Amino acid sequence: MKFRDTTTVRANWRVVGGGLAVLLSAICFYLSTATIRWAQIRGIHPAPSFYVLTRLLLGFVIVTALLGIRRRSPRPKKYALLIGRAVANSVAVYCFYQAVQTTTVSHANILNMTYPIFVALITWGFLPEQRDRRMMIALGAAFAGIVLILYPAQMTFNHNHLWGIGSAISAALAIICLNLSRKVHDSETVLFYMFGIGSLIIYAGFHQHMVIHQAGDVIYLLTCGAFGIAGQYLITLGFRYVSAVEGSIISSTRILIAAFIGPLIAIDPALTTRGWLGALLIFMANVYLAVHKTNRGRNQAKRQLRQVKGR
Repeated sequence: MKFRDTTTVRANWRVVGGGLAVLLSAICFYLSTATIRWAQIRGIHPAPSFYVLTRLLLGFVIVTALLGIRRRSPRPKKYALLIGRAVANSVAVYCFYQAVQTTTVSHANILNMTYPIFVALITWGFLPEQRDRRMMIALGAAFAGIVLILYPAQMTFNHNHLWGIGSAISAALAIICLNLSRKVHDSETVLFYMFGIGSLIIYAGFHQHMVIHQAGDVIYLLTCGAFGIAGQYLITLGFRYVSAVEGSIISSTRILIAAFIGPLIAIDPALTTRGWLGALLIFMANVYLAVHKTNRGRNQAKRQLRQVKGR
């Protein structure tokens, strides 16, 4: 009896620790973008592509070191999935950081966190069984939220917000590639190729912008990159101990974090009433999509079990 109780307690603590890791990852992802704003306030302006390259190179060094410590090598099987993940992730992060530099940290983070909506929309087109009325309502509410973010007041439109939308669409494609890639690759292999190929792509496309003007550039580049990589590893760790629903909901709190502390941390203008309504609609849509996906998976498993028993 004591053994069972101890096992249960340990399992519960792992869930708590996993949830905390996912929450900390959301904070780290936010702080990586806040770092870009802090640099701007101090008159330091590395190009968004330089921030992306620094983040990818740091990640590549870390994952290579981990593989070396474990005396393992990457085990690629389907290069198309690994390349697709690397390209989509690189584009997503570049668009994300571009949105931060040209709009606000709050708006960039909120729009970036619409990627679950685009994942649902893309997969919806290929999977007819997902097309139900509740899903349509959730997607409709989400897009209403996006419109409210894009038009926060007096129906004025800032075309730079399209960088945030671009980051979400690219991130959705990266997530789809990741989900397919995980079926045949371990996490280290996916990360190795994502960071490695991504670094080559960004450097090849933007090498002319990789210029260090002062010592402050290095400090902010490394700080931004470190927060981004910390967020990447914390979310990977956290999802080992929490369910997909719990992890997705906790991860989506970055929307609320950006809305609440943006004016305090990143010196962002406070969200308008329309902006707050948009942020809440997007957050609730993300929560519903996470729950809906898990319930659909459970129902499919039950149907398969009944078919097996019927035979």
